[in-house]
Amino acid sequence: MIHYKTKEEIELIRKSAQLVSATLAEVASRLKPGMSTLDVDAIAEQFIRDHGAVPSFKNYKGFPNTCCISVNEAVVHGIPNGYTIKDGDIVSVDVGVFSEGFHGDSAYTFAIGEIPSHVQKLMAATKTALNKGIEKAIVGNRVGDIAYAIQEYVEKERGYGVVRELVGHGLGRNLHEDPQVPNYGRRGSGAVLKEGLVIAIEPMVNLGTRDVEYLEDGWTVVTRDRKSSVHYEHTVAVMKGKPDVLSTFAGIEVAEKNNPAINSAYLN
Repeated sequence: MIHYKTKEEIELIRKSAQLVSATLAEVASRLKPGMSTLDVDAIAEQFIRDHGAVPSFKNYKGFPNTCCISVNEAVVHGIPNGYTIKDGDIVSVDVGVFSEGFHGDSAYTFAIGEIPSHVQKLMAATKTALNKGIEKAIVGNRVGDIAYAIQEYVEKERGYGVVRELVGHGLGRNLHEDPQVPNYGRRGSGAVLKEGLVIAIEPMVNLGTRDVEYLEDGWTVVTRDRKSSVHYEHTVAVMKGKPDVLSTFAGIEVAEKNNPAINSAYLN
């Protein structure tokens, strides 16, 4: 069942989504080689709680941490642990915040130090794919129009693999709501997009094959060929004529450029 939000509810979701964005910007300002993914998780949790909110992911269906932190071939849902981040890693940080009755959700992938140009191109393409999907999140379109826009760009134009097993979703009072928002599909298919629908759009794009598998921890999803994967996500409200992006990458990109440990060359 799809829950449409009032203008007042959308503003509360915006507040949560903006705190997610600020949390990711804080991570971006401090991320460096030598930190463990648990260190990154602790930074995010402290920041969220210092701002009077609660991490959405912690204890959600048994997930033990604040962030999903997925490194290199890990696609999503990586559990923070003692892994030490090193030069050449790409680190995806997915965060949710619950505040004043509503969730916000966003994800960002960071490049640490020197990374190959083909991985930089994957990062740039995934961010572009997210924007192409967002452009279709307007009243009168369908979920399949978002999915098709992402898949067409990623697979047909760029030759990468779009993950099928994991999808975007509605959100609001619950972290995951209807409808599911795949990153692949047919134009004109799926639920009609109506004003007041709030969704998380989140392409997960693999350098090689689209095939994935789960690790023994039951959470972490990795590429089957163990090639790199990139993940970006925004919280978006469907509107007439133009989507309303409730989260923002602006502060994250500033922090990314100002942190010498992070390679932001893909932004150029």
